[in-house]
Amino acid sequence: MRLSAIRLLLSGAALAALTAVAPAEEFHGFSPTGYSGEQASADALAAMVTDAMKASPPRNGDKYVIAFANLDRGISFCSKVEEGIVKNAEAAGIELVIADNNLDGATALTNAESFINRNVDYVIEFQTDANFGATIMQKMDDADIKVTAIDIPMPGSTFFGANNPKSGYMGGVYLGQAAIKKFGADKVKEGYFILGDLPQSGAVPAMRTGGQLAGFLAAVEGFPEDHVITIDTKNTLEESFAQTNNVLGRIPEGVPIMTTAINDQATTGTIRAVKQAGREADLIAVGMGADELATMMAEPTFVASVGYFPERYGNFLVPMALAELSGIDLPPTVLMTHVMVDKGNICNYYPDFPCDPALGMELDFPQEKFVEHLKEIRESPDMAGAVDLIPSE
Repeated sequence: MRLSAIRLLLSGAALAALTAVAPAEEFHGFSPTGYSGEQASADALAAMVTDAMKASPPRNGDKYVIAFANLDRGISFCSKVEEGIVKNAEAAGIELVIADNNLDGATALTNAESFINRNVDYVIEFQTDANFGATIMQKMDDADIKVTAIDIPMPGSTFFGANNPKSGYMGGVYLGQAAIKKFGADKVKEGYFILGDLPQSGAVPAMRTGGQLAGFLAAVEGFPEDHVITIDTKNTLEESFAQTNNVLGRIPEGVPIMTTAINDQATTGTIRAVKQAGREADLIAVGMGADELATMMAEPTFVASVGYFPERYGNFLVPMALAELSGIDLPPTVLMTHVMVDKGNICNYYPDFPCDPALGMELDFPQEKFVEHLKEIRESPDMAGAVDLIPSE
């Protein structure tokens, strides 16, 4: 689908088809399928709470306590997710307990144990270390506490978050096409592609960075794969900056440097390292998340980011928790729909920023190549337990 078609779908009442899941039962105007993404009214949220309490009375005998373990409260994306959850919990009259996992699996486990000791009614988990997911979920199962996991799956929980293959592929294709537009096809093939990875989070987020690479290679046919440099960003700007500094010496002077990463922060880290080295003229970057928009608008080389709309996550997560507490079976997977946000269309999604059509670009999405990419993912042994997280197209 071309970006113009995506824009048409998401303009006006913007993001009216924000999720892509099997049909689900409606719950006071909310459904994970085709929901507008707007926050439900206080009356609707109160009605959800009333119905949920009939099926699952609060464990403290008074009011619901929902726990949220954030990935890292210092990351812009995560803080926006938290703000949305807080707004919904306050509107619903729910007590919210918040902890910070600090990008660390052991900390996430300690936080989970504290939630269990607190006897909370429901848990929303945002934690990065796939090695701790099963242990945390075993403890939650033993305590009979249901869980929704954000972006990194946990066995037995409901998954909510990114359509990793599609968002990654979109970002990679956009980067390749924008690089060709800026440097020319022949010059691009002399350049290097820096990919900011996050191996600690396992195979599912790896579909995002794998998609970024596959999309870039689809857009730049004949790009030498030995010119692909992968760095471990650990999901942070600081680590991405340090690791980019470590690899810049491998890239000859004067050739294009093309980069994208697991999130906007890691992309920004690479941009800062390249600028510090005095090589900004050779750089072009595409982010992931569209949560560092001020940075994107201020940096000439930061041309676009894949929109994830973290500020709307809470509009799904709190109603999903209440729906499950009321006895409604949720789909096992709820995936976001993503769009490319660039300087030419940003005002369509974030009106506080002005659009500059001269700085935008139409994405020519290679659907057939993407379908082939999805087929390869499904055939990977690493994805045997996560087929539900792979979109059909």
